[in-house]
Amino acid sequence: MINFFYESVDIVIDEKRISSWIHNVIISEKKKEGEISFIFCNDDYLLKINQDFLNHDTYTDIISFDNSLGNELHGDIFISYERVVDNAETYAVSIEEELRRVIIHGVLHFCGFKDKTDDESVVMRNKENEKLAMFHVEHS
Repeated sequence: MINFFYESVDIVIDEKRISSWIHNVIISEKKKEGEISFIFCNDDYLLKINQDFLNHDTYTDIISFDNSLGNELHGDIFISYERVVDNAETYAVSIEEELRRVIIHGVLHFCGFKDKTDDESVVMRNKENEKLAMFHVEHS
């Protein structure tokens, strides 16, 4: 089950469409959908989580807490909508596209993909692009 929560932000997301896409991405990675919660928030909300749980004093676009059990994906994904908006401008893409990229980035972490090294980052970016293409094919 995919859940959506909104803390300190006023955004509209097509939850049904995004949930369907995420479900298909999970299946494509030979995983099972458990309970995944997306919490959309502002910079200050996510900064506090970063400070309290990760001892980082920086703004970020996403923090994921993976509680997966084997191949069944569970966890919480916090996304700063303010960072998404800024990143969309920086990378000259639509806000919707950047939001989908960040959403699927979190799911891919739960699937076992990392991005700490340069090599891992390349693999992660390629996977993001592959999964973004699935959204456009399935929902165009």
